[in-house]
Amino acid sequence: MQSSDTAGSVQLNHTIIHARDNRASAAFLADILGLEVGEEWGPFVPVVTANGVTLDFATLPDGPITPHHYAFLVPEEDFDAIFARMYATGVDYFADPQKRYPGEINHNDGGRGVYFIDPAGHAMEVITRPYGG
Repeated sequence: MQSSDTAGSVQLNHTIIHARDNRASAAFLADILGLEVGEEWGPFVPVVTANGVTLDFATLPDGPITPHHYAFLVPEEDFDAIFARMYATGVDYFADPQKRYPGEINHNDGGRGVYFIDPAGHAMEVITRPYGG
C-alpha cells in the first residue's frame, strides 16, 4: 500500500443514511445524541456531528434498507445524558453488536459503550473510548 502526502489531511465530510422517513430517523438520532436536525436540503435531512461530519438522512420508500453500523465517539462526561435520552425512547440496547447482552452497556478499553437500533434498522453505537485505546 502506498502512502500519500495528502493522507494526513483527508477527512470524512458526509455520508448518506437511508431511512423509511428521513426526518423521523434524523430526529431520533439527533435527540439521543443531543444534536440539531438541520434544514432539509433536497432529499436530505442533515445531522452534523461535533467534528463537522454530516449524516444526510434520505428516504428510501421502497425495497429493503441495508443496515449499516455507525459509531459515535463521545466524551465520558456526556455518556450518561446520551444513555438517559436513549433509554427514554424505549429502544432496546445491547453491550455488543451481536445482541448477546441485552439491557447492558460495555466497558471496553476502559470506557463505556452501548449499541441500539434506529428506526430504519441501522446499528448505532456510542463509545467513550476508541477501540484499542
